[in-house]
Amino acid sequence: MTTTTMTIRVPLAVQEQLARLSQSTKRSRSYLAGEAVATYVERELAIIEGIERGLADLQAGRVTPHEEAMDRIDAAIAAAQSKHAA
Repeated sequence: MTTTTMTIRVPLAVQEQLARLSQSTKRSRSYLAGEAVATYVERELAIIEGIERGLADLQAGRVTPHEEAMDRIDAAIAAAQSKHAA
């Protein structure tokens, strides 16, 4: 894997917590910070991609009216409750 170096500013408290975590896990602060940034970026991109898919569905008319969606949810809940009660 190709890597690069970044410089970031974090509050002193975060730096101290990262140092504690580094000692506890026997991992370098750099490794832990890199993992944290990678996880954050992946999560944020997934959220943005989901929003973009939703907007594309909306523009294409691939939507379910609120009342219909709620009717489906209510039916699923009722079916689960009936199955659980039996």
